[in-house]
Amino acid sequence: MSILTKTELKNWDNKKRLNLINSIGGVKPANLIGTISKSGNSNLAIFFSILHVQSHPAQLAFLLRPTDEHRRDSWENIKETDVFTVNAITTNLAERAHYTSAKFPKELTEFDLCKIKSYYSPNFLAPYVAESPIKIGCRYEEHHYLKSSRTTLIVGNIEEIIIEEYFIDPRGYIAFDKMNLVGIGGLNSYYNLEKFSEFPFARPENLPIFTDY
Repeated sequence: MSILTKTELKNWDNKKRLNLINSIGGVKPANLIGTISKSGNSNLAIFFSILHVQSHPAQLAFLLRPTDEHRRDSWENIKETDVFTVNAITTNLAERAHYTSAKFPKELTEFDLCKIKSYYSPNFLAPYVAESPIKIGCRYEEHHYLKSSRTTLIVGNIEEIIIEEYFIDPRGYIAFDKMNLVGIGGLNSYYNLEKFSEFPFARPENLPIFTDY
C-alpha cells in the first residue's frame, strides 16, 4: 500500500497528478447542460459535477470551473435567461457528448458541431438533448463563489422532468441500469452503470449482523 503525501504529489508530473486528482473521487454522473442566450444562441457542455441539493423544493447544483481562465458560455447564458437543462448521457451519446468540452467559437453551437439533436419543451426556454432518457429543466436560484478554487457553485430549482414512466418504479426510484447510462472517471474515462443490489433504509434497529472484517 502506498501513502502519497501532499509534498510527494507536488513532485509528480503535472498531467499525471491532474489525472489522479480528477479521478480519485470515483465515477461521477455524466450529464450535458443545455443553455441558450438572450439572442437565441444555444450551448451544450458536458459536466460531471451535478449534485442533489434537496428534494423539496427540488434543487440541483453544479460546479463551474474558474471563469477568469476561459470563456464560460453556459454561465453567461444562465445569467441572461435564468434557465438550463440537465441531460443524462447514454453509451450511444458518450463520444459526441465528450467533445462538447472543446472550446468552440461562441457563435457556433455544440448541438450542430457534435451532431446532437436538440429538443425544446413547450414550457421551457433552454434546449434539451433529444436522445437523453432523463431531461431536467432547471431555473437559476443562486450561486456561490468558492474562493479557494475560484470555482462557482450554481444552484437551480427543478421546473420539469422529462422521462418515460416505465423507467420509474412504483416507489419513485429510477431504473438507471435500464437506460444504458454512463459515468465519468477523471476527465475522459467513461463507465457503464449496473445495479448490483438494493438495501433497506438504514436505521439503527435494522442493523444486520455483519461478518468479521
